[in-house]
This record gives sequence, C-alpha cells and structure tokens, in this order.
Amino acid sequence: MAGAMIQLEGVTKVYRAGAAEVRALDNVDLTIKAGELVAIMGPSGSGKTTMMNILGCLDSPTSGRYLLDGIDVSDLDDDQLADVRGRKIGFVFQSYNLLSRTSAVVNVELPLLYSNTRSRRTRAAAALAEVGLADRAEHFPNELSGGQQQRVAIARALVTEPAVLLADEPTGNLDSTASGEIARMLVKLSDAGRTVVLITHETEIASYAKRVVKLLDGRVVADSGGPDKNRHGAGDRDTAANGNDAGDGVSVTEVAN
Repeated sequence: MAGAMIQLEGVTKVYRAGAAEVRALDNVDLTIKAGELVAIMGPSGSGKTTMMNILGCLDSPTSGRYLLDGIDVSDLDDDQLADVRGRKIGFVFQSYNLLSRTSAVVNVELPLLYSNTRSRRTRAAAALAEVGLADRAEHFPNELSGGQQQRVAIARALVTEPAVLLADEPTGNLDSTASGEIARMLVKLSDAGRTVVLITHETEIASYAKRVVKLLDGRVVADSGGPDKNRHGAGDRDTAANGNDAGDGVSVTEVAN
C-alpha cells in the first residue's frame, strides 16, 4: 500500500479582521496516499482556497500539522516554504498563465531556469510528450486551443518532477470536450503514480477522481471513499454516459489526438 503523501492533522486556519474572526479551516484531518487523485469540492466560502494555499505551501495553518511527503511544513519560514514548493509541488490553474511570446517548450522550461538544471530543453520536450504535445513544442500559445494550452501548463507543472500536482479549477475555461480530455489526463497521471489534488466546482469533473472530499464552513463533511476504495472514474463515467469503456483505455497521447 502506498504511503501517505499528504497529511493534515487538526489543521485550523483563522483570519482576523479587527474583532472579527473567520475560521477558514476548522480542525481538518485529511490523509491522501501517494498516487491518489482526490477532488476537493465545496461552495464559495467553504475553505477550498485556504486548503489549496496550505497544501501548496503558499500559506501556513494557525494550528495543527501539515506533512508533505513526510516533511512537517507547518512551521517552516517563507524561504523554506519556497524551497519545498519548488521541489515538491506542481501547480495548474484555471487560467493557463503562459507567456504569449514564447513557444510551448520554452514555457515548460521556465520552472527549471531557477534551479540551474542541465538539459532543460530535453526535460521540457519530454514533459510535452507526456501530455501528448510533442508535435506542438514550437507553437506559440495563440496557435493552440484552450485544451492544448492547459496541457502545456500541466507539462510545465510536471517538468520539475514534483511529488504532488495541485490543479485549481483546471477545466474552468474549457468546453466540455476539452474538460473531459484534461480530466482523463489527470486520471492517467495518477495511475502512473502522480499524486493529484483537484479543486473543482464541476460534479462531472470531480466524478473522474477516486475520492471526492466535500468542505463546508471549513470542515470536511463528506469523503466519498478512502484510499483503498475503487475509483468511480473516467472508465465508469464514460461507460455510463456512452455505453462503452472508452475512458478506460485512453493514454495521455491518445487524449491529445
């Protein structure tokens, strides 16, 4: 059984504005195993963004512990958190955040510029190939569809070989076809051993995850299945929707085509 990649133990985050106190997270316990794909859902104000910021080492809990790949990051200072982010976490956002005047492969290279990594171009090309865009390496963002731009963003997140991929509403700007392609890609990355945390408000997209964790008022109010449950994911969903098992056999490259 895979070990725990993410452990939140009694994590509370309190924001204060004058005399007012807001408990954005309230004594949250959550364990995510290595290689899991977990969707986090909840209405506005439920604590999703705060949880994402803490999981991404962009913020620290007021109390409780956060262990990332066995490292207790709860009390690290800003420089230490930045180091952990660079080594352990890949981010994918709703807006692709690509540089418009640089090619896809150069966009993917960017995280490696700060680490003096050799063979940056080779690694960037390999990451693009992993998301099925080897033949689009020299294309600029305005020459790519929205789904292709998001795949470039995913490749950029993967190029540093992070332990965890955090995807914050990654299909929010996409149509239903491209959204499904991105969701199936996240499934395949998880099946290959990547730990993926997906923040989404879309039930259709969340259905691809092996677990759906729901937040309300800063607390976990539902968890559709622990780490050992079978996934109701792409294959099950596509079988139900289309009467076939198209989702089960889709490789990352096949998704691209």
